[in-house]
Amino acid sequence: QLFDMLRTISRFSASKYAKKSQRSISIDVNLDKEAAQLSRVANRKPRRAVFNVPGSDERKIQKATLLDLDVVVLDLEDGVALNKKSDARKSVSGALQSLQFGRAEKAVRINAVRSGFEKADLESLKPALEKLDAILLPKTESADDIKFIDDFLKISGDSKGRIKILAAIESASALLSLKEICSASQRVDALVFASEDYSADVGITRTGDAQELHYARSAVVTHAAAFKLHAIDMVCIHYKDSEQLARECRQGYEMGFDGKQAIHPNQIDTIYKMFTPPA
Repeated sequence: QLFDMLRTISRFSASKYAKKSQRSISIDVNLDKEAAQLSRVANRKPRRAVFNVPGSDERKIQKATLLDLDVVVLDLEDGVALNKKSDARKSVSGALQSLQFGRAEKAVRINAVRSGFEKADLESLKPALEKLDAILLPKTESADDIKFIDDFLKISGDSKGRIKILAAIESASALLSLKEICSASQRVDALVFASEDYSADVGITRTGDAQELHYARSAVVTHAAAFKLHAIDMVCIHYKDSEQLARECRQGYEMGFDGKQAIHPNQIDTIYKMFTPPA
């Protein structure tokens, strides 16, 4: 009877120790992940102005090399006509390999997963992967879209996750999948809010003060903050209206965005001024 009692105590102690060890391991793993995230945030460069350049326009690509940019995005998607996609791929791959963009983070906006163009876009980037810093993934709908890009980059030789993913949020379904998108891969480094496509998807009528987009923009900022990602605000499509740009920048900064998309060089200085924290 004493032996049975001792054996019961031994089993209880072993079980308790095993559970305690599992909790300890789990805590250690979580602490490692948290430390990795904090290190990534501390070493991250600013993304105040995310400047889009049509990949089919070699003159504009050349001009972008003369600008002081945080991020240059060579566009293969909406900024390129269907009959120029192939030429744009060659231009973008060549530009990455041969041109100097100063301190800018070099990103490429490919066509969306399931568009029918994304595989050719990615294949064209293989010779230039060493020069590429990020892929801007438009119309990101789910974690599967992120994993598709992640798998391609791993197979292509970037197993350590150097090349980041900037996920563009452009639809109601994407907004509802933000948690899964943010956690799909360690490569995900920023959320980019695409206001015009989102408005078209939801049926929103755009106004000057953009109050109709407050919920969606807040959701993007909140998830970006929770997952320690950058949040990049919408494009000011009225690129010649400096007052509208300043209002949008101020509003975005107050909402918690880290930067804003730009489509014209004249927008860059205003964006820098508004998204540079006071000293």
